[in-house]
Amino acid sequence: MPLIRWEDEIVRAVHGRHPLIYLQSPEEERVIEGLRALAPKCFAGGTLSTWSCISGLEPAEKEDTTDPVAALRHLIAHPRPGFCLMRDLSAFLEDPKVTRGLREAYFTLRRDYKSALVVLSPLASYQGSLAKQFYYVEPAPPPQEELSAKVALVEKLYPPDRLPPELRPHALLALSGLTLDETEHVMHRVLGSGAPRESILQEIFSAKQTIARQAGFLEFVPSVLDTSAVGGLDNARRWVEERRGLFSHAAVAAGLPIPRGVLIMGISGCGKSLLAKCIAGLWQVPLFRLNMSLIFSGLYGSPEGAFHTALRTIEAVAPAVLWIDEMEASLSSPKEPGSPQAMTFSTFLTWLQEKPPLIFVAATANRIEMLPPEIIRKGRFDEVFFCDLPDDQDRADIIQITLQRNGVDPSTVDINRLIACTDTKNGAEIEQSIIAARIEAGQQGRLPSTQDIYNKAQYMVPLSQTMSEQIKAIRNWALKRATPASSRPYMGAAR
Repeated sequence: MPLIRWEDEIVRAVHGRHPLIYLQSPEEERVIEGLRALAPKCFAGGTLSTWSCISGLEPAEKEDTTDPVAALRHLIAHPRPGFCLMRDLSAFLEDPKVTRGLREAYFTLRRDYKSALVVLSPLASYQGSLAKQFYYVEPAPPPQEELSAKVALVEKLYPPDRLPPELRPHALLALSGLTLDETEHVMHRVLGSGAPRESILQEIFSAKQTIARQAGFLEFVPSVLDTSAVGGLDNARRWVEERRGLFSHAAVAAGLPIPRGVLIMGISGCGKSLLAKCIAGLWQVPLFRLNMSLIFSGLYGSPEGAFHTALRTIEAVAPAVLWIDEMEASLSSPKEPGSPQAMTFSTFLTWLQEKPPLIFVAATANRIEMLPPEIIRKGRFDEVFFCDLPDDQDRADIIQITLQRNGVDPSTVDINRLIACTDTKNGAEIEQSIIAARIEAGQQGRLPSTQDIYNKAQYMVPLSQTMSEQIKAIRNWALKRATPASSRPYMGAAR
């Protein structure tokens, strides 16, 4: 279903002869331009007037109209055909005289309905005594065509530094969710500083990081990796790569199925969090981690209210990947109906079903059996993947990727010997064995050898040994309930 443009909502308000319109938006210039174009279409001889507490009514009157009550009196006595945008009136809505003035304007202006007052506010909907008299409009973030036009305007100021054509669609996708003003500032920073092309998207993501930081419990996670950084898990990687082109405005406009989310469960240290990060990196969208501990801490008010704010914030910075780590710790089956956890859980279920299309939820869980069936059924998540211990080929991939990341040429190491000695170990343990060997060898002024890594791996007690019963229970649960993240099942000693 296509989104309704805010201009269409204004037209609907006029058709309903609403004299008072409450427009929630921080974008004054965008609203002014939109209302100026709509005024002659909605009212005969209609124009746009504005009011602010500094300038008063514009076009100006002989008397001083900077006082909101004086301005309302004038507009009631001398209605102006068209729209009058009250730019600062939301700050005065608790004043009884302003409330009375708006109520009288409501009854006076709707008689012959030649004009409408539009109260502009960046804040949430007004809930005072005039709530029933207002028609509420909340513009969605600027669409792609408006963002593209704004980018083009800024590019004219930096002719040699225009966005590369192949990067332009990715930049416009990354800019989605920002206001036109924020887009202009970001593009001046990107083009004016001569930022290298590989950092352009990160500069755009930093603007979204600022928005998320204001919420407090959303953490921006820089993600410069893609699925090539993941060793093994070829089923999950293929699934992510196949859906890369579907996570876009073009796919939404074409009515294609948009990826909704994925639940990655399994043994700790087997790449669940890394895969979540790589999804955002491959799709070139920002990644935000939701800190559920802060949601329930009480630092930001009630957990239900804080969680609602978190969801609204992630919607404001879409497209994005929302990462919920170890989901069973905070969103497991609530024990008491009506408790903050139960209400938060209910809100999350509803939001998963109804959320905007370009928010992808990447949730990870170690103990998925603690999650209720409602959250893992199809329709909430597209897929549930199970990450088991890596088999021989997966361990070979992990070893080679980790060696290269630590400056070691894989051809100088006996990979087969390391594959054999790391059976029963997860990806994190293999990585730590190589890092520990790299540190020790570095202190001697050399690169680690096969024996160095072998020694570190042999001395490490694997999680598959210390938590063998729990791992077997997880594997048994996932056998017929989840899709294996790797096409090759683990058949090693820890089976």
